[in-house]
Parts: sequence; structure tokens; C-alpha cells
Amino acid sequence: MNNLTVMITGAASGIGLATAHFFAEKNWRCILVDCDEVKLRDLSKALPNPTEGFHSFECLDLTSTQDIAALASRVTSLDVLINNAGITDSLNVPLVNQTEANFRSLLKLNLQVPADLTQALNASLKPGAHIINVASGAGLKAIPWRGAYSTSKAGLIAQTQALAKARPDLCVTVLCPGFVRTDLVERLIASGRLKVEAAVAKIPLGRIATPDEMAEALYFLATPAAVQLSGQQICVDGGSSVFGGSQPYATAAHAPRSSNTPLALNVKGGEVSDWLPPSTLNAESPYLACLNLSLMSLKPEQALNQLCQVATEFANEFTAQASLTVLIPLRLGESWQDAGHNAAIRMLISSLACEWGPQSLRINALEIPSSMSACDVAPVVHFLAGASAQYITGQTWVLNPPTKKT
Repeated sequence: MNNLTVMITGAASGIGLATAHFFAEKNWRCILVDCDEVKLRDLSKALPNPTEGFHSFECLDLTSTQDIAALASRVTSLDVLINNAGITDSLNVPLVNQTEANFRSLLKLNLQVPADLTQALNASLKPGAHIINVASGAGLKAIPWRGAYSTSKAGLIAQTQALAKARPDLCVTVLCPGFVRTDLVERLIASGRLKVEAAVAKIPLGRIATPDEMAEALYFLATPAAVQLSGQQICVDGGSSVFGGSQPYATAAHAPRSSNTPLALNVKGGEVSDWLPPSTLNAESPYLACLNLSLMSLKPEQALNQLCQVATEFANEFTAQASLTVLIPLRLGESWQDAGHNAAIRMLISSLACEWGPQSLRINALEIPSSMSACDVAPVVHFLAGASAQYITGQTWVLNPPTKKT
């Protein structure tokens, strides 16, 4: 992609740093924002620069209204905004023992700033621009003794979904990472506040992610393939958000494959040629994946039984490091009689993911309306089924019906 511009906040470390490198290597123009002048200067020297001044490096305080206004005045057009900047609480004391200043400062950066920056840049956003907020799995489950961190991230998830409804002209998504080996997490480990074994014990895939895996997901969400996902929360967490058991997981027995590993997609229950990625024919040592379409024509109670059969066949065919992606019909205005079966299907997806995690076998589902064609859905399938999404399992994403053009 060329002549596309992305703004990334919190770009000088962790997920933001990895994401800046990823977009720059794809020849995007990057506007990189951070409050750490030294790290930002180091980043400016490390990024590939096709020409001098191609990328922009902005050292400022995002909690300052004046700094946000000044930044917005310097931006003329923007294809993608990634609100990644955030802080955690390092006090390790109960909420009731915290000062109002501590509480408010965390909420300001993690929750208010994404809204303020999006509003300030509104005039610069190109038609169909993508807004991607980086929340956390902590926004889905409360983490005690982290101050307002879970509070702020839950708010950001809800804010994202509300923005997607309010601005259907934009593609608005929220990334919910699980444990990622960022500088922040490394500090938590070093301080003893985070035990690696305890973290892994709650992750079906048995490992902590790398920042590069989050960058892969953020890049996907910035592409046209993600348009149908507007309003969705994208959990890249090794299955931790769907795990509710008490049996601890051991460290993964299989190292992840390279994200560049070609995808070998086995399509069952539909027209094969409509779904195959174009560049994986005769690839050596590909990432093995199965796409099953057989549930699309079934009633909910039939689909639940069929999913059990599909899962059994997949588990018998693959022993390790493969993915199963299932397409499910999106039933708009479902009856109350069908609601239970549809929820059961989604939970079965999550349950299978928790059972298969130790073998690095993944399962995810896409709920799609009947009006969507293979051409609409295939790019999402190729990402979710492939090696770039190896930390995503147990998820059901709902694809929005195509917008009618008037």
C-alpha cells in the first residue's frame, strides 16, 4: 500500500513501537506520537525512511488539550488512527486507598484522550477512515489492585462500539490484547506483580504474545478487509478471554510459526475455488487450516450438532498447529427459540478452543449475513485462519451486512 497515512499514539515503546515498524515496512507514512522524546528520537533513526521527512514524529502530552489541538492543526489527511497510548497503575493498592488524582489521570489518558483525539482529527479523517482503539483483556474481566485500569479499558471498549454506531461512515474497531511481552509487562514481571507461570496457566495457547503479533492484528484492522468488522472487539489473547476453567495450562509445547508462513486452506462444505488464497499453491511447509461452510444452510439446532461433527473430524485430522474456521449464518431478528442454540454454538467454539489450546490447534467462527459473498468474506478468513492470527482462538466475529449504495 502506498500514499496511506497512519497516526499511532504511544508509538515509542511496546505495541506502538512494533506497530510503527510494521506500517513503515509496508510503506505507509507514519505520524508517530509519544511523550518520551528520547525514545521517539531513537525510533526516528530506526524506521525505514524512503525520503527525508516522510514520517512525522510528534513529542507531546496527549492529556493536554492545547497539545492535541496543535497536533490536529498539523495533520491534513489521515487514513487510520490507532489510539494506542495508555498507562497502567503501578501502586498495587486497593482502589479505595487511591487518591482522586491517581484515578483521574489514568482515566484521562486511557479513556478520554482517544475520544478527544478522534474528535480533534475529525476534519482530517478521509472518507471511510479506520479508527482502532487499543483496549485490553482487562476491560473484559476486572483485575484487582490495578487502580482504574480495568475501568478505563472497559469504558474504551464501550466507547468504540458507540462510535461505530454513531459514525457508520468510519470503520471503528477495538483491539483487546491479552498478556503481551511489552516493556510494561516486563516491568510487572521484574517487580513480582506478574508471575509468568500464573499468566500462562490462564491462556489456552500456553504462551504470552509478542508485540509483533499485536502489530499484525492492528495492520489487518487498518486494511479494507476489516470494514465489515466495524464495532467489533478483536480479542488477541491466546483464548484467555473465553477460558473459565480451573485446570491450569502448561507452557506451550509448540513454538509459533512465522507470521509469513503461507496458508494452506482446506475448504469443506462449499465451492473451494471461491475461498483459496492466491499465493499458496505448492507452498512448502505451509500453515494448515480448514474452513468449514457446512453450517450455513442449517437450522440452529441442526448447526449445533453439525459443529460437533466438524470439530471431531478436524481433531482427528490435525494433531498440532492448525486452525479451524467455521462460518455461521448471521440470524438478524432471531426468534427466542433459536437464541439458545445460537449462543450454544458460540460457547462450543470457545470450549473447543480451551480444550485444543495445548496442541496449538485453534478454532474461530465468523457470523455472516446471507447477502455477503465469498469475495467479501475471504480476506477476513485468510487472516483469521492463517499464521498472522496464531494468538487468536475461541472467538466469534460478527460481520456487518454490506452497506447499500444509494
